[in-house]
Amino acid sequence: MKRILVGNIAEIAEKRSRVVRIGSLEIAMFKLSGGAIKAIENRCPHKAGKLSEGIVCDHHVYCPLHDWKIDLHDGQVQAPDDGCVASFEVEVDEQSGDMWLHITDESILAS
Repeated sequence: MKRILVGNIAEIAEKRSRVVRIGSLEIAMFKLSGGAIKAIENRCPHKAGKLSEGIVCDHHVYCPLHDWKIDLHDGQVQAPDDGCVASFEVEVDEQSGDMWLHITDESILAS
């Protein structure tokens, strides 16, 4: 597993997102109402909509293209639709606010 510094929690407004690129992968990072940070692949499995441009409600994001509802905890598309996106663990340093993304598939870093 690789731990990558991707910014500071202060850089993301509540219920908003920030996009980071790690190798060939674009990742959308979201700040939820309670301040938790969630990270998922920035590509809806339906028509490749940019999830970072979607609306966040509770712990879900709605794809801006066709309103697919995706759980920010695990990347699962909610019924009646089907599919999933990669989700990533985020660690936030409580003192500095630095955000660290945990990448388990290191082949992503090589591309």
